[in-house]
Amino acid sequence: MTATTRLRIATLSLALFHVSANTAVAQREARDDESAVTDPRVQHRTYTMQETGETIPYALFVPTSYDPSTPNRLMVTLHGAGRQYDWVMGYEGFLDRAERDGYIVVTPLGYTRRGGYGARGDEPQDRRAERDVMTVVDMVRDEFNIDENRTYLWGHSMGGSGTYYIASRHPDIWAGLAAAAGGGMSADYVDEEAIRHIPFLVLHGSEDATVPVERSRQSVARMKELGMEHLYVEIEGGDHSRFINQSEEVVGMLFDFFNIVAKTH
Repeated sequence: MTATTRLRIATLSLALFHVSANTAVAQREARDDESAVTDPRVQHRTYTMQETGETIPYALFVPTSYDPSTPNRLMVTLHGAGRQYDWVMGYEGFLDRAERDGYIVVTPLGYTRRGGYGARGDEPQDRRAERDVMTVVDMVRDEFNIDENRTYLWGHSMGGSGTYYIASRHPDIWAGLAAAAGGGMSADYVDEEAIRHIPFLVLHGSEDATVPVERSRQSVARMKELGMEHLYVEIEGGDHSRFINQSEEVVGMLFDFFNIVAKTH
């Protein structure tokens, strides 16, 4: 092999290395930053992720009753796979209930629209998905007067899995948890001992063709074994999405549950 050939191979290898490295960092797509909700009550915000320098969006709702001199309820909401970061704020009656009951609501992206919030593994993308959620939570807690005894986490579908995972990793923050059609206590990303003290609402449609309802039934059975404070609502005939995103009644169940649970220490 001539010196010229070796140089060409070395140059090609270096180029391939840079392509691979850039691909690893650039897995986010333009569509990850798209929003869905045009309601003027929703603030569409961004921040710069320190690790990558990327601009990451999140959405925020602040009720008109907000008083900075008084601790306020916070609800952290995780969207389903492929959905926009603010998607859940468009659920039927969701913002009206947040306004009525005095909840600040924040909806992180989770780094990408299909990031899994960290529940799917320990690759850089997974860690960034989790870090995005917690960075946004910290920013909201720093900016607003948040009641540490009335801070809640919930999600739909992939967001349900993310709820089990994020709660397992950061259990001391949450006064209550909820998962709609996603996640379960038996998943390998769940630390059941870490979250067994947190009241948990599980919602699922009986005819869900995307995430079988049996997963939530099994999860609830385990909650019973652990002696967890929990509530399970199975919507007869309900599918995977419309049973909650088009039902003001089911959305109301979420708020009703969080309204009655709080930390006692």
